[in-house]
Amino acid sequence: MRLAYSVLLYLCSPIVVLRLLLHGRKSPAYLSRWGERFGWYKKTQPSGVIWFHTVSVGEAEAAFPLINIVAEQQPNTPILVTTITPTGSARVKAFLGHRVHHVYLPYDTPGAMRRFYRKFKPHVAVILETEIWPNMFYQAKKLGIPSLIVNARMSEKSAKGYARLGSLMKQTLADITHICAQNQRSADRFIGLGLDKSKVTVPGNIKFDMELPAHLLEHAEVIRRDWFQQRPSWMAASTHEGEEDKVLVAFEQIKKQRTDALLVLVPRHPERFNDVAKLCEKRGFTVTRRTAQKSQRVDSDVFLLDTLGELKLYYATVDVAFIGGSFVPVGGHNMLEAAALSVPALFGPFVHNFAEISERLLAIDAAIQVTTADELATQVTYLLEHSEQRDQMGVAGRAFVEQNQGAVNKVASHIVRLLNGC
Repeated sequence: MRLAYSVLLYLCSPIVVLRLLLHGRKSPAYLSRWGERFGWYKKTQPSGVIWFHTVSVGEAEAAFPLINIVAEQQPNTPILVTTITPTGSARVKAFLGHRVHHVYLPYDTPGAMRRFYRKFKPHVAVILETEIWPNMFYQAKKLGIPSLIVNARMSEKSAKGYARLGSLMKQTLADITHICAQNQRSADRFIGLGLDKSKVTVPGNIKFDMELPAHLLEHAEVIRRDWFQQRPSWMAASTHEGEEDKVLVAFEQIKKQRTDALLVLVPRHPERFNDVAKLCEKRGFTVTRRTAQKSQRVDSDVFLLDTLGELKLYYATVDVAFIGGSFVPVGGHNMLEAAALSVPALFGPFVHNFAEISERLLAIDAAIQVTTADELATQVTYLLEHSEQRDQMGVAGRAFVEQNQGAVNKVASHIVRLLNGC
């Protein structure tokens, strides 16, 4: 099965190149560093690394505390972080800078993966969440390199899809040294797909252990006071195509009740910033872009956060947050960031990527689930007008995050044990 899979990948190579070209039309970063995507790297890259792989921004953000702990405990070993997207690459470079090395992970063809392992000679492979690539894990096992999937999640939908791969999935799971699952549901689904029970543990979700920058709250208060003029404000965070329409329909209704309301709008993908700004203006809203802001005061209807790395800061400036990726079947994005900052979280019906967390937030009244733009408008308006309810939800959310921290240290200890051959 792995041979057939590999042949199919080679046959699909022209389609892969076409996709890069199409992505490059809106995001030019996709047009550079193609060699890395096929396993060709500069001669100056390190070898004998501790390797972390994160797909994009969300996984990279979650991995930063883990990478920092491992780097502190292994100061003489170079750290390599790979991503797939340019936004993930930019975030790694901005946050970790010279402390780590970064390249793109190559496509999962046998040749590209052999070149990757030959170049970097990793002591251990630490893969975030659900990156299950057959040749990547096969080469690691063949070379005697321990591989670990951390913060692993497996939704019911994903499990059904992987089950269709039959023996290919079972062999790939057999090649993995260990899996640290986010929760027991995911662990059980991995076992159901053929993973040996002895190769999975449940240390928890490392996204609870996020690092909040020093003075973040003080900085946020200055923005809220001086820029936003203490206006009632809400955020639509990490939105996808098709969601902004619903958000803006809701905002039109909110403005009828609260004419001074401000929407902080944060599209998930940078290549969509311009399109979203035009959509807001087409709807009749005035827009201030973060990158074009010239005055201290924001008088517009919409504040478009068109930068990377400032989401946590701006969560702390608003009264309510809607978490994107949940009005479209993406599966939702990280609602714990809002909860950690005592901000009530709202999300749509599609939250399968955060099924357990969303259920638990709803159970403790720290979040509200909505299904339509009308419901979103109603709930946001209510919360903007009832500070006591906001405060209760915020306190519950923050306590939930704090009570579930600690997974990062457990996972870091497991990585160190693998490095020491234990």
